[in-house]
Amino acid sequence: MPYPKPFMMSLFSTVALLTANALQAEVLPQALQGIKITLAKKSSSRPMTVAYVPSVKHYYIADGGLAPMASEFESASSKSQIHAYNDTGQYINSAKPGYDNRSIYYNANTHKLETITYNISSEVGFSPNTGIFSIDFADTGEVKESSNEVMQFNPAFGNANTMPSYDALNKRYFAKQGRSAVVWIVDPSQREKVGEITLDLAKAGAAFDDISDSFVAFTGVKGEELLVTDVDHKAALVFDITGKFVAKSDLPKELKLHSQNHFNGLGYANNMLFVFNENEGEFGTYYGFKILK
Repeated sequence: MPYPKPFMMSLFSTVALLTANALQAEVLPQALQGIKITLAKKSSSRPMTVAYVPSVKHYYIADGGLAPMASEFESASSKSQIHAYNDTGQYINSAKPGYDNRSIYYNANTHKLETITYNISSEVGFSPNTGIFSIDFADTGEVKESSNEVMQFNPAFGNANTMPSYDALNKRYFAKQGRSAVVWIVDPSQREKVGEITLDLAKAGAAFDDISDSFVAFTGVKGEELLVTDVDHKAALVFDITGKFVAKSDLPKELKLHSQNHFNGLGYANNMLFVFNENEGEFGTYYGFKILK
């Protein structure tokens, strides 16, 4: 016997609603540790951010802080390195592509590992090897020293220290501006920002100098798109795309954070927030935490 049309419409509506609810992530009140990466060698400068490439199941930690320098025999190149680890945290190798890295990330559109350098906006003047570059890696995951230019400097990114995150679906970047709650939206084809978001830190019980100074994560989750680390209160703060505060996820109280975590030792990769504890292990330890369920 066929079901009445109103019943079927109600059933379809219920299924659609349940599906939508299932896709809506939940902010975990307590962050859950997903991975621990104990650095196997000393950073060439400071660890900045972390990327994950799903095809090879490897994490990549980018150092930054060493400006490109030329010599009598070499063109300008930074000595900052990029380090590869597998998905259990085992060290694989290191390479020196030659960039003063700020953000490293996986571009799902190009299937490339990409890095954004210090001063991508040229705010403090033009310098060589500045912009966005793709970093080569082997089929087995080892990072290589070879690379290719993706984009040269672009003033739309604003602050020289910004550590932008990438929204692959909309092909845009979110660039947090230093000493503020402001995030610029960047279309890489434009030379000026296309939008601006102000994070409601007051609602989150935080101030701009409590949180990561130049880094904001893009989660890719609707309604919970943006995330910053509240270093002073050991928490992850989640906001929607308009800057409205959504919820807080507490990091473990025993986790040791330091003033440097305002500026580096950060990252968001493989659906995890990364924070660096420089005093754990001989060369420091990166922790990845699940914030969204």
